[in-house]
Amino acid sequence: MSKVRWGIVGAGRIAHTFAQDMSATTNGLLQSVAARNGDAARAFADQYGAPGSCGGYAALYADPDVDAVYVATPHTLHLQNAGDALRAGKAVLCEKPITVNAAECQALIDIANESSSYLMEAMWTWFLPAVRKAKEWVDAGRIGRIVQIKADFGYPLVYAADKREYNAELAGGCLLEMGVYPVALAALFAGRDPIDISVVSRHAPNGVENDVAAIFNYDDFVATLGTSFRAKLQNWAYIIGEHGYVAIPNFWCANECQLWALDEMVDRFADGRTTNGFDYQIEAVNSDLLAGRKQSEIMPLSASLQFQQHMDLIRSKFQS
Repeated sequence: MSKVRWGIVGAGRIAHTFAQDMSATTNGLLQSVAARNGDAARAFADQYGAPGSCGGYAALYADPDVDAVYVATPHTLHLQNAGDALRAGKAVLCEKPITVNAAECQALIDIANESSSYLMEAMWTWFLPAVRKAKEWVDAGRIGRIVQIKADFGYPLVYAADKREYNAELAGGCLLEMGVYPVALAALFAGRDPIDISVVSRHAPNGVENDVAAIFNYDDFVATLGTSFRAKLQNWAYIIGEHGYVAIPNFWCANECQLWALDEMVDRFADGRTTNGFDYQIEAVNSDLLAGRKQSEIMPLSASLQFQQHMDLIRSKFQS
């Protein structure tokens, strides 16, 4: 196998982003698409030149010409969809959040272990060159010891109880929808669990959270994280040290990072990419599969479980 042949489960917006960036990889290709509506699947496949399409997911899991499956369905379906693909012997890249809580995440990890299949959460931010460069600067000591981490991600979303993002039965709320990004960013740079978490939350009329601010206390430094459906937040990340700080504009989809010493920018990196940025994680997963690895070294399953545990703790502290 010289290239990994991919199938996509779900034909929504994020599946289109994945398919667009597949063409920028050197070691993968789009083989098939599955959707609940067969006509929608065929139209999607035609748009991106995929030879196969399926009305329903079971046929994709059983397709011998598909090596790996990208799960792009709503997060309440991830445990079922990713679990079915893993049991069918497929490698799985599952869109974030990988599940809706830590118990489901552990259950999915167990399925991957039992089936001896590859599983990774699609935390594409961790693979972006700008984020990796920022981590390189911090690890090299260019800002000194970390004092604070700041990250937020929010966009206004008008309330409607029937919207998926606000539907409590579909695990709606800004924490899982967007808050997973700052939670994951803090985990990447902190490298350990906080000793305590403080939370202030606001809620939509149906009780679903629509604004969250959390402080993670790591004893020797803090992370201040935010997410919101009520307003557009700055959506930047800052890793602040004793001697300077790293700024990552629009960190969730970052294409640059900046190194500052007081009020002077002393270094800057820009990736100059022409893609959405999904291709970096796709290329990395393909490399793992072609090398026979069962887990990503960059985005291990232990990190996905950590994200879920941290978000469970945040939810446990929501105000009624």
